[in-house]
Amino acid sequence: MIWGSTFIFTKLLLLNGLSSAMIFTLRFTIAYVMLLAYSLFSSFFGRHRKKAGKTKSSRGGFRWFSNNLKDELVFLLLGISGGSLYFLAENSAMNYTTATNDSLIVCSCPLFTTFLACLFFKSERINRRQLTGTLIALAGMALVVLNGQFVVHVSPKGDLLAFVACLCWAVYSLIMIPMSKRYSSLFITRKVFFYGLLTMIPYYMIFPEPIPWSSLCRSDVLSHLLYLSLVASAGCFLTWTWVMKKLGVVVATNYVYLNPLATIVFAWWLLDEPVTLWLLVGTGLLLFGLYELNRHK
Repeated sequence: MIWGSTFIFTKLLLLNGLSSAMIFTLRFTIAYVMLLAYSLFSSFFGRHRKKAGKTKSSRGGFRWFSNNLKDELVFLLLGISGGSLYFLAENSAMNYTTATNDSLIVCSCPLFTTFLACLFFKSERINRRQLTGTLIALAGMALVVLNGQFVVHVSPKGDLLAFVACLCWAVYSLIMIPMSKRYSSLFITRKVFFYGLLTMIPYYMIFPEPIPWSSLCRSDVLSHLLYLSLVASAGCFLTWTWVMKKLGVVVATNYVYLNPLATIVFAWWLLDEPVTLWLLVGTGLLLFGLYELNRHK
């Protein structure tokens, strides 16, 4: 639900002169620094408690790198698919297609994730009721996004970028399955942010941008950026990694369908956009679909 609100706060930052790439870079930088500081502090505090004899646990030691080069390359792919390429594709799609098309394609990623997970992982299987719940939630999401205007304009370039973003998130979710079994949620999230930022360097080499210091000195811009960094990035990515461990990638990813609903709620609250009957019907289908998806026992 918090991720759904990021569209509104991102829009407010765009209106204040920040580019999509700069918003991503700043929010991930702040989030990475915070998680790095927390990891260092936790490791330092844990060592002192162990020396004092207050704990016998050896967990929580700080580390910069993963177990081997192969895992490090996987983290690089996670940083690209869940960070730089995903956000660049999603935000760039808005320049060539409508917001409706972008939302419909990107937020349909649970369907692609479910299909790929069942194809590549035996541990990720769904029954008929779960598939029905997924399709009902997808229909509800479509009603929320379309909001009674059932006209979708085809824009090949923009729609392709939106599909790339959708595919990126599906790949990110699938790669997370084996990695979450070998590393902690905190370590995974920190590595994703690091490689997400690192892979933005080629973009800035082609499209250099100055840091908008004048805008960042404004309290409203800074507060929106801190919300995106600390809550929506550091907090939510960390929680999402933990959630996928507990629920599995198929069930967890289906909650992405709630993103448009959260966007509508925050748009009504902050931007005074109206709530229509189609939104209410779509919300009902969304919630019923998620209920069916989780009622598998």
